[in-house]
This record gives sequence, C-alpha cells and structure tokens, in this order.
Amino acid sequence: MTYQLSVNQTQPQVTDGYVSLLTEDDLYLFNEGSHFHLYEKLGSHPVVVNGERGTYFAVWAPNATEVFVKGDFNGWQDNGHRLSLKGNSGIWEGFIPGMTKGSLYKYHIVNHNSGYAVDKADPFANSQEVPPRTGSVVWDTEYTWHDQEWMEKRDRIQALDAPMSIYEVHLGSWMRVPEEGNRYLTYRELASKLAEYIKQMGFTHVELMPITEHPFYGSWGYQTTGYFAPTSRYGSPQDFMYMVDYLHQQGIGVILDWVPSHFPTDQHGLNYFDGTNLYEHADPRQGFHPDWQSSIFNYGRHEVRSFLISSAFFWLDKCHIDGLRVDAVASMLYLDYSRKEGEWIPNQYGGRENFEAIEFLRRFNEAVYKHFPGIQTIAEESTSWPMVARPLYVGGLGFGLKWDMGWMHDTLSYMSQEPIHRKYHHNKLTFRMLYAFNENFALPLSHDEVVHGKGSLIGKMPGDYWQKFANLRLLFGYMYAQAAKKLLFMGGEIGQWSEWNHDQSLDWNLLENPMHGGLQKWVADLNHTYRTEPALHELDFDWQGFDWIDCNDTEQSVISLVRKGKSAEDVVLAVCNFTPVPRYNYRIGVPAEGFWQELLNSDAGDYGGSGMGNMGGKQAEAISQHGQPYSVDLTLPPLAIAFFKLC
Repeated sequence: MTYQLSVNQTQPQVTDGYVSLLTEDDLYLFNEGSHFHLYEKLGSHPVVVNGERGTYFAVWAPNATEVFVKGDFNGWQDNGHRLSLKGNSGIWEGFIPGMTKGSLYKYHIVNHNSGYAVDKADPFANSQEVPPRTGSVVWDTEYTWHDQEWMEKRDRIQALDAPMSIYEVHLGSWMRVPEEGNRYLTYRELASKLAEYIKQMGFTHVELMPITEHPFYGSWGYQTTGYFAPTSRYGSPQDFMYMVDYLHQQGIGVILDWVPSHFPTDQHGLNYFDGTNLYEHADPRQGFHPDWQSSIFNYGRHEVRSFLISSAFFWLDKCHIDGLRVDAVASMLYLDYSRKEGEWIPNQYGGRENFEAIEFLRRFNEAVYKHFPGIQTIAEESTSWPMVARPLYVGGLGFGLKWDMGWMHDTLSYMSQEPIHRKYHHNKLTFRMLYAFNENFALPLSHDEVVHGKGSLIGKMPGDYWQKFANLRLLFGYMYAQAAKKLLFMGGEIGQWSEWNHDQSLDWNLLENPMHGGLQKWVADLNHTYRTEPALHELDFDWQGFDWIDCNDTEQSVISLVRKGKSAEDVVLAVCNFTPVPRYNYRIGVPAEGFWQELLNSDAGDYGGSGMGNMGGKQAEAISQHGQPYSVDLTLPPLAIAFFKLC
C-alpha cells in the first residue's frame, strides 16, 4: 500500500477573510488515517496574513459544540477567541492576529450536550510550559542543520550488518550540577558532555528515555502528553535539535523512546478530550490500562492512527531522530494484557489478539521505513509473539529490531546465582540459541532492571567485593560475545552501587576508585573490539555467524563459542569461566590452525582483574577436540571471559 503525503502547503489560504492551512486533501487523508504530516497543519503556527503577523490554530474536537483559544494574550478568558468548524472534518480552526511565537495558550473546549467544559493543552504543540505548568506555547520548528554527512551515510551506519552498541540515558539524571541546586543540564550542555563521553566509551548510539513532554517527572517520560514537543525542562525545541545535530556531527546516532501504547489521564491532556472518549476507547476493558492507570489509544480510529504516525514522522523529520524504540508493544498486541478473566473483550473470533493494534504497528513500520529508509524501529516486546522484527511481506510486524527480554531475565537470573550453584542453571545461558535467529534481536540491560527495588547490576552479582566486579565484567563480556545488537543503561558501565534514582545524578565520583575505573575501561574496550572486529557484528542475525564450541561443560560452568564474519578469515573465539576457580590446561576445540591472539581478557589487571591469562595467545595444535580439527590449550581466569582472534 502506498501512503500519500500531505500537500506541502505551509502558507495559509485566505478566502473572504477566512484563514486556513487545511486543504481538502488534508481533510480526506486525516479522516481516512493516512495523513502523516499533521504537525504541519494542526496545532499552532505563526504565520503572516495580508502583511499581519499572527498565529493559525487548528484542533481536532469533532464532538465539541464550541472551541476557544485562551491565553496570556487575552487574560485567559474562556470565550476570548472562538474557532470555526472546518466542514465535516471535526477540526476547529482560526487565525488570531498579533499572537506570536512565545505566547501561552490552551483550548477551552465546550460540549453543551454533556455539560462539559475544560481547558486542554494543544495535542500538536511543539512546546509546552515547564511542568508543573501545563500551558502550550506558540513555537516553530525552524532550525539550520549541520549533519548532512551523517544523514547521507546513516543507512549504512545503521544497516543490520553494522555494529550497534546503544547507551540508554535518562537526560535529567545522567549528570547534574550540584553546585547550582542539583539542576538539570540543558540540551545544549548535554550535547558536548554526552558526545564526549559516548565517544570515549565507544558506543555507536544513545537511546533517550522519552523526552516527549510529560507532566509527571517521576514517570520518566512514559506518561506522555506532548507527542510533538520535546520536554521544556531542558530547553527549547531548537535546543533539542542542536543536541541531536551535535551528536550526529560527532558520529553518534540518536534513538528516541516513543510511547504509542498509552497516555495519562491528566485533565489537560488527551483524555476525554472533547467531552467524549476521542483518543481512547470508551469501555475501560479496552481503553484503560490497569498497570499504569492510563488510557489506551483507540487504534481502530482513523484519526488516531494519523495522530500517532504523524508523531513518529515529526521526530524523524523535524528532529532527525535515527530510530524509535517503541515502548510496551506486548500491551498493544494482547487484549487481555495484565487483565483477569472477564476484564477484557475478545476479538471477533473470540481470541486475545488486538487486530487493530497489529494493523497500526504494521502500518506505522511500513510508513516510517518508506519515507525514512535509513532509520530503525525497535520493539520492546516481552512475549513470544512471532515475527515482530520481520518484514511485512512475510507476515511480520515490520520492526527492524526486537529487545530480547528473555535473554535479559535468564542471564541476570543465572548471574545472580552463587557460582557453586550455577551448574544447575546452565541452560539459562544456552537457551536463547534455540530462538536467537528467529528475530533481529538486541540484548538489553535496561533501566527496567535497576528500579523498583531490583537493585543495581553490580548489586545483583554474588560474592565478595572483587568477585562482584569480576562477575559484572564477565556479564558484559558474555553479552558482547552473543549474536545480537547491544544496549546498556547508564550507570552500569561504572558499577553504580545504588539503584537508579531519577532525582539525582549518577555517582561519577565512583570512578576515583580503580575498580570502578577498570570496569568502565572494560566496557570501552569491549565496544572498541565489537566495532572493529567484523566477526562480532556482521552476522548478528544469521546462524552462520555463530557456533558453539562447547556449551555442555555444566560441571565446570565453562562455555566456549565462535563468532564469524562474512569473510572466512574473520573468526573470534570467546571462552567464559563462570566460577572463581581458574582452569589450567583447558583444551578448547577451534576450527582452524594458526595463532589465536588474545584480544581481550576481563581478568587483566587494567580492568581490576587478577592478571591471569595466556601470554598474548596460543598456537593451535592438530589435536581434535569438541568436533573441531584443531585445539588450543588455555588458562581460563576466574570469573572471566577471554576473546581470541585467529591471526
């Protein structure tokens, strides 16, 4: 199916004094659910009409009987400036002369049929007041970009055979300014500091937890009210664009966490917008989320689809975002998600699948990949729903990548075991290879695992102080050895002891301790090796890029595997010892003769390890082992992983 863009008309039509940005084509596409550039037409737009500056407004409220614009320009009077209904479209519009960029406003929406009258923020505003204030701000999206080089080569950088190592960040708590009342860094301050750090650490991308405007800071952005507005807590829309632009110029991709699964019930937001359940289902068995106490979008409504896909287009188009991580996909796919029997409505066939949400996700992926072919979409989907990250033409949902939540939970469960007990849980390490190539997976160690009493990553590790660090280095190394893209939440790379707290900065002072500094250096070296060794990323989604050497040594809790690139010369061996007992003269089968150079060893002294290793590598011998024609005789350091490259 081909989706038509809106007419590129950004100057208003004036007919007999009536001002409009909306054409008949706009109305048709909007009402059929195929208008994906609504941010150019709805909301508030500073314009010039007959030489007079002012602002054009347009808002969808089909069941309202009157809609007014109120704000600082008219003393916030409820009935100050009335908008006019545009035909049968359900859109109210109007031009207010003299109202310019920076003006504050809300819509006063009246539904006389239900006796409803309320002030609403503009769903399409590009800027909102700094919370807890909830007014919208007349703004524009004009910005001069300097990232042409990045945009031209982005499709290659983000190809499925390229390395992708993502640093997940909550902007308000990554780094603060304690000497100034613990204030946030601004977008412009973050630009240089974040870029410098990500380059130092070797990550390819930063993933921003939702920066879409949200009234409750403690929701971390997942309770979104402003689907077209970067939060004003850190600056203006142009400040946000500057940050993205700067990161691109430094060779860093930017992924945005995007939440089309639900929205908060705050009175000024989308909920019960025009005196009816406009954006959400009326029946709470379909329209209210029991876990998050929020409203669920009505994906079957054409205009809602236009709204949500236009939001995705806005971030990709106006803000040059490189990818969208779609939150809570499982909650969209299942009608009975987190509901007991009798609390949900089956589909027309009596099943639990949400056909309207499925169609929306497929349409979303088709549209964004068609119009922004260099981007990636990433699904946070926690079930075994088939073909989430598979193309539409084979029946998939069309995502580029899917988080492997099963790997995250199994691996953390295994790593939390005392080493003496790990042999009884060995299958938790190896199980993912039964399904690893069914989807295009990313392995997440995300914020979800260091909140709500779960503790920090290093806090989950067993053993004494030294062993905790060794275990965490081993966990990170095992993740990078696996066939998949990578994601790590901020703070994990420095071994933060405390659980993540959105109200304070990461504990950067920990890096004064050499064990924390060693862990950070280990992650940086992992990233460097991952990016420079084709064997560790080229065939992440192809079974030909992975072989177990031995996954059955449960008694000693040792596993060994080989990663391969497209070229036969690109081969990397990874060997993990999940116990604190060193293994001497441990023979490992290898697929080829030659010298196997030790690339990385998590037990090296530079990382805080004991310094045990293999003196730079080992020569393969013509002794068959593990079904391989050659083998190497290795020393396996305690609680460590070592990578070897065939030279």
